[in-house]
Amino acid sequence: MARISVFTIAILLFFIASFQASSATSKPTGLSIKLIRRDLLFPGNLTTFQRIRRLVQLSVTAQNFDSFPSLNQSEDNVLVRLPIGRVPESYAYVVEFKIGSQFHPVKLLMDTGSSLIWTQCEPCIQCYPQKVPIYDSRTSTSYSKLPCTHELCQGENNRFRCYNNECVYNIQYGATSRRNSPRTKGVASFEAFQFPVDTVHTTVINDMIFGCSNDNPNIDFANGQISGILGLSRGPDGLASQLAKRGIIENRFSYCLVPFHDVLRQPTILRFGDDIPLPVGNLQYTDFILYPGRNHYYVELLDISVGFQKKGFESIPGMFELRQDGLGGSLIDSGTVVSTIDENTIGRNAYKEVMAEFQAYYDKKNFRRKVGQVEEKFELCYYNKAGFRDFVTMTLHFEGGDYFIDGKYMHYFADEEEEGERYFCVALFKSSKTILGAWQQQNMRIIYDMNGGGFQWITETCANDHFP
Repeated sequence: MARISVFTIAILLFFIASFQASSATSKPTGLSIKLIRRDLLFPGNLTTFQRIRRLVQLSVTAQNFDSFPSLNQSEDNVLVRLPIGRVPESYAYVVEFKIGSQFHPVKLLMDTGSSLIWTQCEPCIQCYPQKVPIYDSRTSTSYSKLPCTHELCQGENNRFRCYNNECVYNIQYGATSRRNSPRTKGVASFEAFQFPVDTVHTTVINDMIFGCSNDNPNIDFANGQISGILGLSRGPDGLASQLAKRGIIENRFSYCLVPFHDVLRQPTILRFGDDIPLPVGNLQYTDFILYPGRNHYYVELLDISVGFQKKGFESIPGMFELRQDGLGGSLIDSGTVVSTIDENTIGRNAYKEVMAEFQAYYDKKNFRRKVGQVEEKFELCYYNKAGFRDFVTMTLHFEGGDYFIDGKYMHYFADEEEEGERYFCVALFKSSKTILGAWQQQNMRIIYDMNGGGFQWITETCANDHFP
């Protein structure tokens, strides 16, 4: 009996030691953050349609800034980095959390097209109006500046530049030829970020790299609710990249956008690492394309179908590839509200041909064209017919998988009862790039997997995605 007891005790001690070792080395593997759809922050007693219209109108403004010029330019001896292809005022989703030892609240626009996380900082040189107090680094004991010796502030792959003994940035949004283009300037810094874990608990992550922006000319978020940008692109200063490098998560994130016209009883959730649910069904994917010096989520687009009509673009090799002038290419970007198609593709005008297919479909069904420009600036609009539901679909044929867009998410529906008319528009804009935007990502589980999984998607009822 004595031998059995000793053996049993030895086994118990082994399991206890193994458990303790596992517990000691375990780390957080996931993170979830609520996404607020920006139209819900618009002031006034607006209807759902009025809020969505304003959001779409903001995205129209962005089409004037759709150039993606070269990445390195100099101005006033300070590096100008990462010109972004649209104005930040157009972004659709907001993330809210707290920073600093004083737990200062910030509301940042989610952007998968840029990497820097930044918020306005006192003392301001030029700050846009903000309703909540602007963050002041001087009041936070957890704040520090990124040293000029940091890897992101020196070397070939630097994101910032040392100037007057400070690690600084100067980011321009839109085409560099515009003197009035929005831009943000500031000091690259470290700060503690506090994220909610569930409705009661929070987690604090120290020494997160962010931009303390005290000079923000030509940026105006209108309602004063927004304090900056949450960058989620592939850059090393993006949120997912930082969390992965710290070993907090695997380098992947996901969201499932609740349909724009639905009442938001549940928020959309931005999920990282192991907080991403295991999809049920046939998860499709395509690899990301890595272009030197570019951190956007580029993918290989081969062809486009409108309904069952495949356009045959794949017969022209490289039609949707990034061109030497920096234009062209196909990418995924939640910061773009309405998807765009390149009108300058090699060999054929992809945008013109796709729109011609939509027009042929509705003309054949004897829909009456809405003549004149609509407020939302869509090119192809028709007066609706009562009870009609057979809106035409579109499919993006990527290398490795087909991204199918249901007809109700390929169109914008205008509810104008007070004016006695209802109309719908094909929800596409022409551009110098082909971009899969937020409008065509509704009710789709979207996963960005930088561990080799690429861009992944599957249809899902996004209203069922709950915060922990």
